[in-house]
Amino acid sequence: MAVIPVQLAGRSYEVLVDHGLLDDAANVGAAFLRKETVPIVADTNAKAHHGKRLEAALATAGHKATWFEVASGEASKSWQGLQELTDWLLAQGVERGDQVFALGGGVVGDLTGFACAILKRGCGFVQIPTTLLAQVDSSVGGKTAINTNAGKNLIGAFHQPALVLIDPATLDTLPDREMRAGYAEVIKYGILADREFFDWLAENGKKVVARDPGALVHAISTSVAAKARIVAEDERETSGARALLNLGHTFGHALEAETGFSDRLLHGEGVALGMVLAARYSARRGLISVEDAALVASAIEASGLPSEISQLGLYCDGSKLADHMLHDKKMDAGTLPFILLRGIGAAYLAKDVALDDVASFLDEQLQ
Repeated sequence: MAVIPVQLAGRSYEVLVDHGLLDDAANVGAAFLRKETVPIVADTNAKAHHGKRLEAALATAGHKATWFEVASGEASKSWQGLQELTDWLLAQGVERGDQVFALGGGVVGDLTGFACAILKRGCGFVQIPTTLLAQVDSSVGGKTAINTNAGKNLIGAFHQPALVLIDPATLDTLPDREMRAGYAEVIKYGILADREFFDWLAENGKKVVARDPGALVHAISTSVAAKARIVAEDERETSGARALLNLGHTFGHALEAETGFSDRLLHGEGVALGMVLAARYSARRGLISVEDAALVASAIEASGLPSEISQLGLYCDGSKLADHMLHDKKMDAGTLPFILLRGIGAAYLAKDVALDDVASFLDEQLQ
């Protein structure tokens, strides 16, 4: 079993990665089970696929699961969804010292984490992510949020989990498209700070997407360790280090907004295409070679992820996409920082990017 510590001042926690870990949840999570009844928040698909396994694991230690089901999809991360969940947690008698379990993808983790951040001014939660994207990204680091009409993840809090249990076997039921979308966050760690990992993924990425057990554990563990290092350095995104994790996200969120945050473009697909655009824009500014930008695009395309805006069938211009970026939560004093590349494995925070230049660049990409 891989054990990755997330070292934070006074409140560190561990991320455990192992096949079959879900069946041992009561044992490895024993310290976080105070009461006979365990409140579990799960999306409908995760409960259908994995709920009985978790129930059985808890039963071996004399615990009983009580469930709150969340509909799959970003629409559940809403004010209404938050109210319904917090009302349910209060009805369950959840106390500040209790742990709420979150079983599912990033939507469940975000919603549950935010609810726990504000419930009685903060109670604990344990993440059991069941999608690749959640396993390597959203379950680690403590960012929790809901969506509003103004944009995605604009209402939230930093609230770290008490424990993260990652069982790669839960990915066996994940649709192939969701698997590829999660892989975008895996390759992100190579592109932003680890050229050796990027090269390994260029050779083994197809094995990861195909759920090869060994390749999958290595990819997940390496990704989580990379994020843990960055979160430990800059937990609340104040020094600029954690901002590097947004590589591909500024472009990607604009594309997600233009497609209505719908199934037309999954978050991971938007991030993948956003990283291609970040690499090409970096090359346009003379920061990296055209060849390196092409390597990024090739590695992403080889995994089955979109690498061209033309694949989305959009009817807009670069200015409209750039306008979406004005609602980005990273805006600071009217300026939007961009994560660009000085090389594969060498991302940095650029604060001198003009949105009109980005709009012109996107016009070129839309042709």
